[in-house]
Amino acid sequence: MIINTGGRTDTVQYYSEWLLRRFAEGYVLTRNPLFPHKVTRYELTPELVDCVVFCSKNYRPILPRLREITDRYASYFYYTITAYGRDIEPGVPPVEESMETLIELSRQVGRQRVAWRYDPLLLTRDYTLERLLVAFERMARVLAPHIDRCIFSFIEIYKKVELNLPQLIVWSPEQMEEAARGLGEIAQRYGIYLQTCGTNGDFRRYGIHPSGCITLDILGRANGLVFKQLRHKGMRQGCHCIESRDIGAYDSCPNGCLYCYANRTPQKARANFRLHDPASPLLIGNLQPGDQLTCGAQKSFLR
Repeated sequence: MIINTGGRTDTVQYYSEWLLRRFAEGYVLTRNPLFPHKVTRYELTPELVDCVVFCSKNYRPILPRLREITDRYASYFYYTITAYGRDIEPGVPPVEESMETLIELSRQVGRQRVAWRYDPLLLTRDYTLERLLVAFERMARVLAPHIDRCIFSFIEIYKKVELNLPQLIVWSPEQMEEAARGLGEIAQRYGIYLQTCGTNGDFRRYGIHPSGCITLDILGRANGLVFKQLRHKGMRQGCHCIESRDIGAYDSCPNGCLYCYANRTPQKARANFRLHDPASPLLIGNLQPGDQLTCGAQKSFLR
């Protein structure tokens, strides 16, 4: 089984103490997003967890104690660093600080376990295509020696994204083509393996690889593991990632990114954040009367 710690919220940045405690105590509880009274228990033991996947925009809070997890489990790290400022990502550290943290993370866990996410790519009057490419090259120059790959995607315009980012300019096919060409040329210049995320088009002609972000091939090569040959079902339509279990919760990330799909509103996320109890096996709140607790199916993907 693959455990995902950060698909629904930035667990590493805001809930590190809780995350470390869950692995120390050896289990975690998660609420079903559609049926909140249904709670699933997963055992967090090396015998039942093939790999732990991290996704964050700030690994600084967990770095001093990260070995408590990585010394016991195979792992892989996705680090999102974009071209945007606090006008788009209010709770995210400045780019220079984020790059320094990525380098420290890479030195600790090995570059083969670190992927840089430069996504989602969005256009506004201020964030032009030229600005996105200039920022990408500036970061690529610094990060290339410290990463396994870089992943990018074009923004998916959900209804809540439209409401939070009315200044968005919809990508035209021509602009997407120009962006892919520019990113591909820069990646080749710095020796970066560049890939897309989801169904954002086929840009192999620019040296860009189509792939899932979280695949058994990526996780296996990074950790010296041999996985079974399994079909990657994905987590949503158009996704080519391997099935994983996310132990986070929606509507709980205080970063406040305007393009976020996981929060309905920043106010809801802040309200849930106040309900967090580091000692609880649930990320938000505690078990309540009427909750239905079941044990999740945990099967290994290893050969």
